[in-house]
Amino acid sequence: MDQQLPFKRTDRVGQQIKSILGDIVLKHISLNHIGFITFTSVDVSRDLRYAKVFYSVLEPKIKIESIENEMNKLRKAFRKYLGLQLNTKNTPELKFYMDDSHIFTEQIDKLFKGIDAEDK
Repeated sequence: MDQQLPFKRTDRVGQQIKSILGDIVLKHISLNHIGFITFTSVDVSRDLRYAKVFYSVLEPKIKIESIENEMNKLRKAFRKYLGLQLNTKNTPELKFYMDDSHIFTEQIDKLFKGIDAEDK
């Protein structure tokens, strides 16, 4: 009997990685020089060797263009602490990407407010 799991393994591992990365930022690696970083999602490859980590930044303290560079400089440190807490055969290689979805959400919200203001 083939029982269907609610999520794929890569999704479960991605959620676990996202949670662990949040703990790492609180306990081991300070990102105060960049701004307030929030990890929004993690996409893990099928073989669990690579992970794309998406993050958003509130109140950035450096240029937006250089934040991704700074985050990727810290990949090895994040991977080190991740390997201590993640119970998989291999610790995935991390690559950080800026999540721009909140910027698009703000733009759409402004458009709706503009339309609402014109109707009144």
